[in-house]
Amino acid sequence: MSHPEPQPATEPENEESAPMSKKAAKKKAAKLEKLRRRQEREAATAAVRVDQYSAALEDQLAANYGDVSLIQIQSMKMVDVNLRTEVGALTEALKDQKVRIRGRAQTIRAVGENLAFIVVREKGFTVQCVVTVQPEMVSCQMVKYASKLSRESIVDVEGIVSKPDMAIAGASQQVDVQVRKLYCISRAAVLPIEIDAVRSEKPTEDGQNTRLNNRVLDLRTPANRGIFRIQSQVGTIFRQFLLSEGFIEIHTPKLIAGSSEGGASVFKLDYVKGQPACLAQSPQLHKQMSICADFGRVFEVGSVFRAENSDTHRHLCEFTGLDIEMEIEWSYFEVMDIVNRLFVNMFDYLNKNCEKELEAVRRQYPFEPLKYLPETLRLTFAEGVQMLKDAGVEVDPMGDLDTKTERKLGQIVLEKYGTEFYILHHYPLAVRPFYTMPCDDNPEYSNSFDVFIRGEEIISGAQRIHVPELLVERAEARGIEVETISTYIDSFRYGAPPHGGFGVGLERVVMLFCGLNNIRKTSLFPRDPDRLAP
Repeated sequence: MSHPEPQPATEPENEESAPMSKKAAKKKAAKLEKLRRRQEREAATAAVRVDQYSAALEDQLAANYGDVSLIQIQSMKMVDVNLRTEVGALTEALKDQKVRIRGRAQTIRAVGENLAFIVVREKGFTVQCVVTVQPEMVSCQMVKYASKLSRESIVDVEGIVSKPDMAIAGASQQVDVQVRKLYCISRAAVLPIEIDAVRSEKPTEDGQNTRLNNRVLDLRTPANRGIFRIQSQVGTIFRQFLLSEGFIEIHTPKLIAGSSEGGASVFKLDYVKGQPACLAQSPQLHKQMSICADFGRVFEVGSVFRAENSDTHRHLCEFTGLDIEMEIEWSYFEVMDIVNRLFVNMFDYLNKNCEKELEAVRRQYPFEPLKYLPETLRLTFAEGVQMLKDAGVEVDPMGDLDTKTERKLGQIVLEKYGTEFYILHHYPLAVRPFYTMPCDDNPEYSNSFDVFIRGEEIISGAQRIHVPELLVERAEARGIEVETISTYIDSFRYGAPPHGGFGVGLERVVMLFCGLNNIRKTSLFPRDPDRLAP
């Protein structure tokens, strides 16, 4: 039986087989292009999902890195802390040993997808940590996590100490840590100011006020670490020396009824039950009262408050005062003897034991080492005035020296005697506080002295008046209401030994020893007429 031959199918006539206008063709092409793009997006999304899924399946090492939760930190055991090694202790002696460190991620640098470097900083020491992909130890996801850490975040690192063939330029420790585990304890936000804690910090466009507004970050630089370690040593030497000299440390009240120094530079406030009070301008009155209580020799390290609207490089509204008071046998020269031994001892110690800190300061703020003599130079005020006159500088022989004149005298003394640390004594009585003892041979002068570093005054000292009647006379002459210091004056009515002392600002000592140009650099959180925060 024969079958009919199949006939070719004929396309039905429709819109597509009909000729299209240019407008319709353009519309169709746009529709197809839109469809193609949508299909590409869907395919790309699907590919990402597949990659993410595959990565999750492949990364069996996810427990070796990540952000640590607050609960994990709260439940941390003592063993976790005891096993930690300080960054400064990482040396070649620990080569091939496993260590655990904690510090700040100072710099983070990714090199491709399989390698990242993190410089970790702790207490001024830095070490390079290497995060590189290794089978069954470090995944590419861990490298990516490391590269995404923010600068100054606090991290825990576990790894093996290794010694590279070449010197490590970007870290203090000449070993590195091959990272096995990496955890972020606290993530840092974007830094509002630039800090560089490896290389010496150079001046930037960030003004001093901007840096002080962000003082917590500013204090992390090597120079600032050096400044405040030196400051700590100054306070320690002050205490240790005076204790060795038979002084005892006292702590006097900072809330008092009246001015301790006279003048208007006092912070006034309302005390309990509406009583007027003020913040102590110095511990002067109470350290003298301690001498009257037979303490013999006393010293104090404490806050001092001055309501001075002085926006200068060397004035603060609150600073740390280093004060002493002592019985004297025959002359206020005994107090100057203490100044001489104390500060020569202090300078010797700092130069010998703070070399690293001084160098960190010097890299940022270049300065020459302080020039001083084994036996401190002493000049009378009249001798200083004459030296200025001989140099063509006219000064009031019975007035005080202003900042410009002090600096000029400092230059003259340096050129003539080779020292930047000296004592000027026998000042005119009119320029000294009311409790300063007048000279016996000339009542227009006083048994007082100032001490200078690099042409700037750092210490004011004197023999004190221990006769109550003379104290009343001098207080009234200065416009001080005697009633507000009556308990102070009364303490001399029951027998008071001759005595003297001095006060010095801690911040000013450090500023001038390090040759810095502003006292705010040596105040942890400075208080001046324009700054009450942070």
